[in-house]
Amino acid sequence: MTHVRVASPARPAGLPLILAAASFGFTIVQLDVTIVNVALDAVGREFGAPTSSLQWVVDAYTLLLAALLLSAGALGDRFGPRRAFLAGLVLFALSSAACGLARDAVQLILSRAVQGAAAALLVPPSLALITHAAAGDDKARAWAVGWWTAAGGVSIAAGPVIGGLLIGALGWRWVFLVNLPLCLLGAALTLAFVPEVRPREKRPLDIPGQVLGFLALAGLVGAVIEGGHRGWSDPLVLGALAGGVAAAAAFLAIEMRSAHPAVPLEVFRNRMVWSAVVIGVAVNFTYYGVIFVLGLFLQRSAGYDAIQAGLAFLPLTATFIVSNLLSGRIAHRFGPARTMAGGVLVAALGYALTSRLTPTTPFWLMVPGFLLIPGGMGTAVPAMTSALLASVDRHFSGTASGVLNACRQAAGAAGVAVMGALAAGGPERIAAGLRVSGLIAAAVLLGAAWTAWRSAAPHAEVNVG
Repeated sequence: MTHVRVASPARPAGLPLILAAASFGFTIVQLDVTIVNVALDAVGREFGAPTSSLQWVVDAYTLLLAALLLSAGALGDRFGPRRAFLAGLVLFALSSAACGLARDAVQLILSRAVQGAAAALLVPPSLALITHAAAGDDKARAWAVGWWTAAGGVSIAAGPVIGGLLIGALGWRWVFLVNLPLCLLGAALTLAFVPEVRPREKRPLDIPGQVLGFLALAGLVGAVIEGGHRGWSDPLVLGALAGGVAAAAAFLAIEMRSAHPAVPLEVFRNRMVWSAVVIGVAVNFTYYGVIFVLGLFLQRSAGYDAIQAGLAFLPLTATFIVSNLLSGRIAHRFGPARTMAGGVLVAALGYALTSRLTPTTPFWLMVPGFLLIPGGMGTAVPAMTSALLASVDRHFSGTASGVLNACRQAAGAAGVAVMGALAAGGPERIAAGLRVSGLIAAAVLLGAAWTAWRSAAPHAEVNVG
C-alpha cells in the first residue's frame, strides 16, 4: 500500500504549512464560483431578476477574475506573492460583505465584479508561494500542486452543496457572508506561516493590454448573454460584439509588440503549455456552463428545493477528492499528455449522460454522470497544472499561472454565457438547454482530448506521495 506523506527529508520542512495557507485562499476563490449557483433561483425571485441578470451574477465574478489574472501574476512576481495574497484576502472579505448586503440585482452584480478582482489577486500568488516553497524540488512541487488542486476541485464541487445548506438554514445572502470568517482564517495562516519571497525582477505592468483584454472579454461575453434575451439584431448586442472583436484584435496586436506583455505569447510555443491551456479552457467552459444550467434545472424544472439541489451535487465532491489525488500517480506512469486526454474523455462521457436527463429522471440515474464528470476533470487538471509549472522558470510561475487561469476563467465566463442563453426561459426551455449543453460539453472535451493526445512534448514528471 502506498502512503501519501505530509513531509519527508526530501520535502522542504515548511511546505505543508505554506501549502495549507495557499490552498485556503484558492479554496475561497473556487468556492465562490459555484456556491452561488443554487442561490440564483432565490436571488431571481427576491429581486425579480431575469435569467440574463442571473448570468451576470455569475459572470461579473468570472469576467473580472479572468481579465485581472492577466496582470495579477505579474503583480505577485513584482511585489511578492505574500503581499499580493494578503491584499486579495482583505478585498475579498470586503466585497463579499457588499454582496451579502446588496439591495438589488445591480448592486449584487457590481459587488460580484469587485469580488472577482479580489479573487484574481489570490490565484497566481497562491500557486507561486507553493512553487517557491518547493525550492526547485519537482517531486515536492508535484505533491503540493496535487493537494492545492484537490482543495480547489473539492471546493468548486462542494460549492452547491454548501450553498444549498446555507440557503435552507439562513438564506441566500449567507453564501457570501460566510466568506468573512474564511478570509480572516486565511489571513491568519498566511501571516503566521508564509514567508515573503523577494521578487527577482520587477516587470512593468502592461496597462494597455490589461484594459483591452478586459474590454474584449466583456464585449464578447456580454453580447452572448444579452443576445439570448434581447435578440441578436439588437443594437446593444451588435455593438458589444463588434467592440469585443475590435478589442481582441487590438489586444493581440499590442501583445505581439510589447516588451512586457500581460500575456507573453511566446509561452504558447511550448507544446506542453499549449496542451495545458487547451485542456484548461475546455474544462472550465464545459463545467461552468453545465453547472449553471444544472442548478436552474434541478430547482425550476425538476422541482428540487435549495437543500435538495445542493445535496444532488454531493457525488461530485467525493469523486474530485479521489481523482485529484490519484492523478499524480497516473501521470507519473503515463505522462501528463495521456493523463489529460484520458481524463477529459471520461468527463465527456459524463456530460453525454447528463444530456439525457429530463425533469422526471430519478436521482439515482443522474449519479453516473455526476461521478464521471469530476472523475475525469479531477484526473486531468493536476496533470495540466504540474506540466505547466514544469515548463517555465519558477521565478515566473506567478505569470505562467496567471496566463493559464486567465484563459480558464475567460472560458468559464463564456460557458455560462453560451449555455445560459440556451436555457433562458421557463422550465421546458431550461430542460432543453441542459440537453444541448451536455452534448456541446462532450464535443468540446473530445476535441481537447485529441489536442492533448497529439502533443509530442516530453513528459513532465508528476508524482503524488
